[in-house]
Amino acid sequence: MLVLGLLLMAGAAAFAGLLIAYNLSGGPDYTVTLLGSEPFTISTLGAFLGGIALTLIFGLGMWMLLAGTVLARHRSKKRRGEREAARRAAAERDQLAGRLGGGGAEGSAGASDETAGDRRPAAHRPHRLRLHH
Repeated sequence: MLVLGLLLMAGAAAFAGLLIAYNLSGGPDYTVTLLGSEPFTISTLGAFLGGIALTLIFGLGMWMLLAGTVLARHRSKKRRGEREAARRAAAERDQLAGRLGGGGAEGSAGASDETAGDRRPAAHRPHRLRLHH
């Protein structure tokens, strides 16, 4: 939405700038010259209404640009809050695992699903089948 708003603003501004630059001569009916061609003839009222339309398109582009910026900022704050909550939960988990593991350095270093001999998380350890004789 941000890029689309920026494109609309730039397109409307460029079009209005080209119309002004190529049509400085006056008269009751204006022959519009745009990039070397004369696509149509416009009256004073038509030029006025065209200016209003270009202003509305420019305003729509500006609104879309600002809305996209606000939306991106909101999403960024939400992600930042989620990351902070995950950090707090991990710290609390590690603290509780340390209490359960005897309170020593070994217990607080790893998570509760790790064994003393293998420090890899359970999802990354090979599965072992133990048969009792």
